[in-house]
Amino acid sequence: MTVQVQDASSSSHLRVERLSLPDSLALAAGGKAPFAALGYGTPHGVAWMPTVNARVLSPNGAMADVWHLTAPHIESGTTGIARWRTDGHWLLGAIDLDEAAEKQGLTELARRAYSDLFKTLDQAGTPHLQRIWNYLPQINADGGGLERYRQFNAGRQEAFLEAGRAAFEGAPAACALGIHQGALSIRFLAGEQAPLPVENPRQVSAYRYPETYGPRSPTFSRAALSDIGDGNIALFISGTASIVGHETVHHGDVREQTRETLRNLQAVITAANERGTAKFALAELDCVVYVRHPSDTEAVRGIIQSTLGADAPMARHAVYLEADICRSDLLVEIEAHTVAAGRLRA
Repeated sequence: MTVQVQDASSSSHLRVERLSLPDSLALAAGGKAPFAALGYGTPHGVAWMPTVNARVLSPNGAMADVWHLTAPHIESGTTGIARWRTDGHWLLGAIDLDEAAEKQGLTELARRAYSDLFKTLDQAGTPHLQRIWNYLPQINADGGGLERYRQFNAGRQEAFLEAGRAAFEGAPAACALGIHQGALSIRFLAGEQAPLPVENPRQVSAYRYPETYGPRSPTFSRAALSDIGDGNIALFISGTASIVGHETVHHGDVREQTRETLRNLQAVITAANERGTAKFALAELDCVVYVRHPSDTEAVRGIIQSTLGADAPMARHAVYLEADICRSDLLVEIEAHTVAAGRLRA
């Protein structure tokens, strides 16, 4: 493990804002970078801003979700293949593994990546995953008799079980999308306290999918609630699509799939609002919209705007990315986060 110390303080309050690439980079112009960021279409090589290697379809271009701490003491370093930044209370990490260079199958790469992820959390003293973002090339392609997403799920779940982590009830919020090029990429946010998982009453929990979806079920909860300090609760919503029960609905109709996805997002928010005093709203989400076919972007945007209103924060701030969804019959997926004042119920 290597470590580099940047700064000094003891705050553990977390805050997030969505900014353009120029505004994000300007934050580090004085030589003091923010805690961390997750970039969309942003340059590679910015140590505090690991990027999502997907084509941006939004008219505003590259964006970033920038995570702030008040006057933090930040350490940055590596654990195995994981790069991370932490203040001792919160940690944001990144893993990138090139399959061609590693010469290993996707199942083994996923297991290895998550094994180092868990070692990172243990060493940093931030044991609880709050949110994970997974990106893998050619997610729907055949991987030698088993779809690559199913290979990934097998390696991911194996690593969870080997580490003694909750792979079913209590699994973290997460998404898994297909990128068209680049490495297997994992981004993760962790903290000192366990988040509160939230499920969608309209859907079968992903970790309870029948075996028709693969030998190992996906390892994530539909959403998670996290106390981020200063009287605020964050809601992290996993990748959400046009699925009712465990089945895809509205095959081939991107508009109806978008409407169904919005209904599922609302169902998750309603369930989250019952878990504490913080109250969240669909229109207030900061979302990332993954679109399989770029030509469908305007149709998806039109449904979001007509449903919520063009001036709703979700409609105005949405980032659109070209990506394959974890099922070949899904055309759109939306993941999101938002913050509200309140507290969680015990």
